[in-house]
Amino acid sequence: MTTPSMKRRMVLDALAVGALAPALTSPAARAQSAPDRPLRVVVPFAGGNTLDTALRQLAGPLKRESGQTLVIDNRPGGSGAIAAAHVAQSPADGSTLLLSNISILAINPHTHARLAYDVKAFRPVTGFLGASLALAVNENVPARNVAEFIAWTKARPGKVSYASFTPGGAAHFAGAILNEKAGLDMVHVGYSGTPPAVQNLVGGQVDAAFLPPLAVRPYLESGKVRVLAVSSTARSPMLPNVATFTEQGFPDLQIFIWSGLSAPVGTPDAAIASLNAAFTKVLRSEEIRDAWRAFDFQPMPMTAKEFGDYTAKESVRWGEAVRLTGFKAQE
Repeated sequence: MTTPSMKRRMVLDALAVGALAPALTSPAARAQSAPDRPLRVVVPFAGGNTLDTALRQLAGPLKRESGQTLVIDNRPGGSGAIAAAHVAQSPADGSTLLLSNISILAINPHTHARLAYDVKAFRPVTGFLGASLALAVNENVPARNVAEFIAWTKARPGKVSYASFTPGGAAHFAGAILNEKAGLDMVHVGYSGTPPAVQNLVGGQVDAAFLPPLAVRPYLESGKVRVLAVSSTARSPMLPNVATFTEQGFPDLQIFIWSGLSAPVGTPDAAIASLNAAFTKVLRSEEIRDAWRAFDFQPMPMTAKEFGDYTAKESVRWGEAVRLTGFKAQE
């Protein structure tokens, strides 16, 4: 039987629990209960970059899937260090992510004596996008495939140059790997950005270049540029008649220029799981696959653990490539 004093005690207990509820609910948990809260993704490139464009294409599908508005925050510079340092210092509540990439997570730690961020300051969320590289040559280079290019280069020791779109990036080290595997001594010429590298390849200031297929496609029909190989696992839909490096006997040049999504360390597991579920569903959608096919981009949805394992393996691989060149970034 419930006495009046027992009833009073039950009412007081209920009031106490109600008063404590806001204090017991963390800011991160409250943020997760508000799907209409904007999700800010910090991008280490200027607006209009192809990766920036690809991310913006996710805004509509992500809004439909999770209810969250995607806000892009462009912070270019420092080989991604500016964006990475900013996100590392952001609140770990699931509201801010970094468009992390191969440079930030796998190459910079091996090329910089000091970094403005620590790779351990991030938690993996998911993979985002992968793109291949093309070995392209100027019209004056007579080679039609990798074997012919190697023979032509060996006949000109120390005189054949290749361009990359950034010193200390994957395209730079792709040439170093080819040098090492084929016994070449090509000279690297690094540019700050894809457009000047393409311009000098077309103009003949450099003999060859490792570039995204999309960047050289406008010059293929005129014959100003020829593509000898692509670094993807399978032939590019954009260049179906061009064999991969693997097909031509160079599996070590199977290279993806990849990016992913990372959160500040300390972001709760529930927030990581929610973000992963929303992004991977969108990345697996036919809408995104079709939109990216024109750019020769491949969605890379992964579990958080898979993305963490992938970046760890890539760091080992690119550390070895850096060692081959002895390259060190200027601080």
